[in-house]
Amino acid sequence: MKTAAVPESRTAAALEARRHRTETALQRVREAITRLRREKAQVSVAAVARRADVSRTFLYDNAEARATVASAMAESGDRRTQLLADQDDEREATWRERALNSEDALKAAQAEILTQRTRIGELLGQIRDLEAEWTGEAIQRITTENTTLKQRVRQLTTDNRTLDERLKAARSNLRFQDRRLADLEAQIVDS
Repeated sequence: MKTAAVPESRTAAALEARRHRTETALQRVREAITRLRREKAQVSVAAVARRADVSRTFLYDNAEARATVASAMAESGDRRTQLLADQDDEREATWRERALNSEDALKAAQAEILTQRTRIGELLGQIRDLEAEWTGEAIQRITTENTTLKQRVRQLTTDNRTLDERLKAARSNLRFQDRRLADLEAQIVDS
């Protein structure tokens, strides 16, 4: 299975953007903890997540955020510190598993994209080949001929209908004449 090569500059740019977003979120976490301490409010994962506008998952999955929240909770004497440390190992294992699954899915998606791009290229080539066979003049000529033929079909249909009506009238007249002839022959025989 072939995989599409991602340029290193795009990878580096994506990693830099991810690092910047993470640093921004970590700064908001630190500021939220400082505000909670100033307000003498209880420091908890939920409170920090709300104040910092980050997800709880980010606080559990990011090692620096987790350590910052844990130390703040330890300083405030919160009992959740032990729970956070216990969940640390579980979250790390699930995070790695998700990362591996994501990498596999990404490779499969890239392979599918490459296959689709190849197929699209082939189809575009076929379209270009078909378009090359027909010039603009030929297409215009065929369109004009098609329009003319459609008009001729309509005219012939109208003529056919008219002739059909005439044929029915002629048959009716013939039946009338046959009856009239039979009546005259009967009169001749009677006289």
